[in-house]
Amino acid sequence: MASHNAHHSTGLAAGLIAAVLVHHAGAGGPYHAWSLLAAIAGSAGGTAPDWLEVAWWSRKRKLWITHRTWTHWGVGWFVLLACSWLALGGTAWAPLPFGFAAGGIMHLLADWPNPLGVPWLMRRHSLNLWKSGRCDIIVIVLAWALAFVVADRLLAADGHMPGLGGLSLAAPM
Repeated sequence: MASHNAHHSTGLAAGLIAAVLVHHAGAGGPYHAWSLLAAIAGSAGGTAPDWLEVAWWSRKRKLWITHRTWTHWGVGWFVLLACSWLALGGTAWAPLPFGFAAGGIMHLLADWPNPLGVPWLMRRHSLNLWKSGRCDIIVIVLAWALAFVVADRLLAADGHMPGLGGLSLAAPM
């Protein structure tokens, strides 16, 4: 498992990706309010698979769901992402579950490299690259690199900013 700080940081990156995708889909709303809410929901979703397991109604704060079972199930998160993506044009609040699901998927991607792995389909699968919390910086850098690439490509495609991906050192002709 990545650290709480790593999940929070990668959740913010997922929120940025969700916000840009919501904007690109034309569902950003007035003053980009729905895009902003998708970003906030992505941040919450980035830590959700862990806090959804905790029995918040109990004083002991013990787990009511075994760690890395239902709340870390990839199929559930992808179904939520797909359904909310399909609803983006017709349902005003669809950016909220879309951002939340994007954060949840980012959480699973951050947990995948360690030995415990995540249950993507039925049983757990692990990349077994490092022990929990050991390489958080790699996970964070990869998440933010992905966020930068998605934002750069989509915002440039929408004409809101010049693309940095096509940056050239050659003089214009």
